[in-house]
Amino acid sequence: MRICKGLLITFSGIDGSGKSTQIKLLMDYLQQEGQKPVYLWTRGGYTPLFERLKRLLRRVARRIVPPPGNNPQRAQAFNKKWVRQLWLGIALLDLLWIYGVQVRYWRWRGRVVVCDRYLWDTLVDFHLYFYEEHVERWWLWRLLVRLTPQPDAAFLLLVPVEEAVRRLNLKGEPFKESPSMLAQRLAQYQLLAQCGHWIVMDGRRPVSELATEILKVVQSLRQTRPPCSFFNSHPPR
Repeated sequence: MRICKGLLITFSGIDGSGKSTQIKLLMDYLQQEGQKPVYLWTRGGYTPLFERLKRLLRRVARRIVPPPGNNPQRAQAFNKKWVRQLWLGIALLDLLWIYGVQVRYWRWRGRVVVCDRYLWDTLVDFHLYFYEEHVERWWLWRLLVRLTPQPDAAFLLLVPVEEAVRRLNLKGEPFKESPSMLAQRLAQYQLLAQCGHWIVMDGRRPVSELATEILKVVQSLRQTRPPCSFFNSHPPR
């Protein structure tokens, strides 16, 4: 049986920080090297599985489940504590499946997993939108932290809010957050960065410089990774 633990590389930062650009460059490099990297975008409560579940609930319980998007019905529903906690509980279980099972499986198969957003990005989201619930105190969150694989390299790209807004306007991003929300999100990232979760990078630097630095980190990880091994039912002599 083939044993070859794949790398786990994650990218974090506010919208407009340059995550997508750097991820694309890294994915292109890995594919040119003959790898078949797995790209994964996750956001607690908005994963493909969670979205399918919400669509199903809207069909069978139309009067209870609010329509998607920012609207008065959704705001009214989330004013209820039990609705918030149910939503958060399902979101955490969903992430347990993705991080605790799927990511581990891909790595076990020797695949390089590249994540656009990861565990701590979800905590930033929950702090911003469900601050009154203190999700980080829940046993389910602690279980998620325990079962989520640690990245081999985690990059946090930081840019000022004004630069992020300028970039999002250039891209014509239709669902961008307000500057005030981006500022709150940036403050959360800067606070969490003190815990040492990430390699912090200035997203205002030239794209090529950042890409070169990221590739150096990834290449050094691949060089220090032990080679794949094989085993069968017969013990060594």
